[in-house]
Amino acid sequence: MSSEDILIDVRNLSKRYEIYDKPPDRLKQMVVPPFYSLLNRFVTSLGLTGVKASSPYYREFRALHNISFQLRRGETMGIIGRNGSGKSTLLQIIAGTLTPTSGEVVIKGRVAALLELGSGFNPDFTGKENVYLNGRILGLTKYEIDTKYQQIIEFADIGEFINQPVKTYSSGMYVRLAFAVQAHIDASIVIIDEALAVGDIFFRQKCYARLEQLRQSGAAILLVTHAMTEVEQFCKNALLLKNGHQMYLGPAIQATKHYYLQEQNNRSKAVFDTINDTEDSVKSASINPEQWPAIECFRRVHTASEVSNGWGTCTGYVVCDSEGVPCNSFSQGETAVFYYEFTLSHPIGVPLAGLVLQNERGINVHGKGSLEYFGMAPGKLSAGTRIQCRQCVELKLEIGEYSYEIGLATIDAESYMNVSKMGHEEFFSRITRLCHLPAAGVISVGWRKVTNGPALTHHGIADLPGSFDFRIDQK
Repeated sequence: MSSEDILIDVRNLSKRYEIYDKPPDRLKQMVVPPFYSLLNRFVTSLGLTGVKASSPYYREFRALHNISFQLRRGETMGIIGRNGSGKSTLLQIIAGTLTPTSGEVVIKGRVAALLELGSGFNPDFTGKENVYLNGRILGLTKYEIDTKYQQIIEFADIGEFINQPVKTYSSGMYVRLAFAVQAHIDASIVIIDEALAVGDIFFRQKCYARLEQLRQSGAAILLVTHAMTEVEQFCKNALLLKNGHQMYLGPAIQATKHYYLQEQNNRSKAVFDTINDTEDSVKSASINPEQWPAIECFRRVHTASEVSNGWGTCTGYVVCDSEGVPCNSFSQGETAVFYYEFTLSHPIGVPLAGLVLQNERGINVHGKGSLEYFGMAPGKLSAGTRIQCRQCVELKLEIGEYSYEIGLATIDAESYMNVSKMGHEEFFSRITRLCHLPAAGVISVGWRKVTNGPALTHHGIADLPGSFDFRIDQK
C-alpha cells in the first residue's frame, strides 16, 4: 500500500502533565524560575558564579511515552490496556482535543470521534437541535445535515424523544444519537472510546455492522474497549499500552494475549509460592503411546509466533483425522484430533491446556480444554517436564475455513478441585497463562460425504444438540 493510504501517522508522541499539590505552587512556578533565569544572566554578566535554580514546584506525570504507529485506509485498530494506561489521552490527541508535549500526529481526512457519552451535546437542546449542532461542529454544512438527517434519526431509533431536550435522555439514548451522528458524516477516520458499552445487544450489532460498512468504504477505525473478544473479532491490529508505554503493536489476537499476560504479572510470585506448597493432590492420566503421531508429523513452533511468560513453550503440534493421519481438510461432522505438546522451564501446578476455533469473521465458534472436560490431571509439575495433549473435536460447524489457537495455563491443585464452589471470575483470576500460539494453523470443513440424507447437517455457525418430531392431525 502507498503512503497515500496512511490516514493516521503517530510519530514519537509523548504527553507530560505538571501536577501541583497546592494552587500557590502554580503561581510560584510561573514566577520563580524566570526570576532565577534573569538573575543568572545578570550575575554571569558580572563574571560571577551563577545562582543555583530552585527545584520545580510540581510533580511530573507522563501520560504517554514515545508512541508510534500508522493506521491505513480500510483498517481497524484496537487500543487496549488497563485504566490509566493512556488510551483516552492518546485518542484525544489524535482527535485534536489535546496537544502533545512532543512528537506529532499527521491526520488525513475528516475525523469522527465519539470519546465520551454525549460529547458535543448541549443538554438543553433537543435531539434534533443537537444533531445540527454536532454536525456543524464536525464540519458539515446545513445542506449536508439536511440530506442525512432522516438516516441519522432512523439509525438512532429514539422515536419522539428526538424532539425532547437531551438532558431527559437515558445513557442508552445518548449514545444512540451520538453514534448515529458520528457514523453518518462520511468521515475518513472514526474514533470510538468505550461508547458502545452502554448500548443493548441489538444496537451494538447495528453499530458494528455500520462500522464494517465504513471500513469497507475506506474509512480507518480506532476502537478502545476492555472487551478483548471485540478486539479479536473486529480489529486487524491492536496497540497495547501500559503506564503510557507502548508494550506491543501487532496482530490483534496476539495483542490480547500479551494483555492477559500483563494482567497476571503481579500475581506470578504468589502463584509460584502456592505451587511450591502444594502436594500432588490431583491424580493424573496418560495418553496411550500408540495414539501419539510420529515425531516427523509435528509442526515446529517459531518463537516469534508464541506469546509466553517464559515458564513454558509449545514444542510442536499436528491435526489428524480419526485414523491418526495428518489432515487439514474435513467433512462436516467428522472428528479432528489435535495433538500438541509443551516443555516447562519452570515448575507449575495443575496444567490447563486447550484450543479455540475461529471462523473467517474472527468469531470464536468453539473454545474448550482440559478444564471444561474436568478430567484427571497432575497436581504439580517440575521444570523440564514435557506435557502432551490429545484433544478430539467433532466439527459440527458451518462449511468454511477455521483458524485454531492452542495454549497452556496453570492453577494450583486446591483451586482446581474446588472449581464448582467458586464463581467464574474468582476461579479465572487464579489462572496463570504460560504460553499461547494465537495463529497455529487453519483447517477447512466441507460438505458431508453421505449415501443418504442431506449433505448439510445444519445452517448457521454451530450444530446444537436437540430433537425434532412431527405431529400430524389430518381431517
